[in-house]
Amino acid sequence: MPARDIVVVGASSGGIEALRTLVGGLPNDFPASLFVVLHVAPQSPGILADILERAGRLPAANARNGERMRPHRIYVASPDHHLVLEPGVVRVTRGPRENRFRPAVDPLFRSAAQVYGPRVTGVILTGGLDDGTAGLWAVKRLGGVAVVQDPQEALAPSMPESALRHVQVDYCLPLAQIAPLLVRLASEPMTEKGAQQVSEEMDIEVKIAKEDKALDIGVLKLGAPSHFTCPECHGVLLQLKEGERVRFRCHTGHAYSLDSLLAEIEEMIEESLWSSIRSIDENVMLLQQVAQHLRDHADADAAELFLNKAQDALRRSDLVRQAVMNQSEPGAVQIAE
Repeated sequence: MPARDIVVVGASSGGIEALRTLVGGLPNDFPASLFVVLHVAPQSPGILADILERAGRLPAANARNGERMRPHRIYVASPDHHLVLEPGVVRVTRGPRENRFRPAVDPLFRSAAQVYGPRVTGVILTGGLDDGTAGLWAVKRLGGVAVVQDPQEALAPSMPESALRHVQVDYCLPLAQIAPLLVRLASEPMTEKGAQQVSEEMDIEVKIAKEDKALDIGVLKLGAPSHFTCPECHGVLLQLKEGERVRFRCHTGHAYSLDSLLAEIEEMIEESLWSSIRSIDENVMLLQQVAQHLRDHADADAAELFLNKAQDALRRSDLVRQAVMNQSEPGAVQIAE
């Protein structure tokens, strides 16, 4: 009987320590392949694999494009690259960002579910916002097992909380109990009850992560055009439905959940406001310089006029600055669909 020998794990804020704990609890004969995505900056040195190898008994390395999958091994997504799976093979791509990240959790989980169905166990650990929820939904829909770290002990509870809200999770456990569960799931024969056929929409989204041109493979079939534009490329966002959950994807392939779209827009607003502050402050300095020049040439009335304009500009700058300071941190607002 087949076993659940494909384990995909996603994490973000607080994820390094959580992953160290997880892999530290796995034996050297762990009968599965483990695939890990941690949100990292594009310029990150990519040392997570070294950290995980030192933390446990399993060999770990950054995944290489086209390498064969093996059990008893950890494959880590490289900075600025998605990690996706094909039959027996690992793919490393620079497909469009999803939920503001590359690597992102959803492409890994979605591709694993597409290829391996009930053999997949998906694990969501600590992290902000909700990357991984759509991917875990795909894992569960295609017969896999959904595992979530208990949000009450997570350093950043948003990712596990989102998964619990939107996916029929099989296990919600403290971190220390997840490794023993994975060993048991990977060792026991499984049944394939509950799996559904891979949808055309899922195939399209997996192909986008593999760098296929979104328009050529039918991205417009994924949903109806929304009123919103992609923050990255400014194309119209299509609105996708997964159960009761709404997501977005543009025709070039960038994908957003509601929460990640809100976080991106909030960040853009803050950048725009700071840019406005800079422009106003430069205007103030120029007005003050002109006023000083006029005063030096004995034109006090004109100098006073420019100083008054400078004061008005300073008041506008203070108002904009106050708006920036009062704005919520990007991603702080969670949307309940």
